[in-house]
Amino acid sequence: MRCVIARFPFELTKGGVLASMKGIKPEPVTGESVIIGRRRYPVKQVGQVITRQDRRDFSAAEVLRAMTQLGFTCRAALPEAAPVGIPGSLQHASAMLGTPGDGPIG
Repeated sequence: MRCVIARFPFELTKGGVLASMKGIKPEPVTGESVIIGRRRYPVKQVGQVITRQDRRDFSAAEVLRAMTQLGFTCRAALPEAAPVGIPGSLQHASAMLGTPGDGPIG
């Protein structure tokens, strides 16, 4: 299948992508990802391997579109979870202001 990534046309097949990614160790996933075989790869790593171009030359959306068209499962970026034990801004502001009756006006 013909895909355009970073303004260059590539003739990609599902088998060709599987062969290209064989033996490549997945980097830690921090954003969008593609499941190839039994492994989950960051989109930019997949794009770099299949195009042999620098990651700055293409967007994640270009690679996601191509991988989706080839039939690979793609995952969106996971929302960042708030660290446990750190209060949110509302709780922090409430703690700074104190409870009613604590101040001199009380």
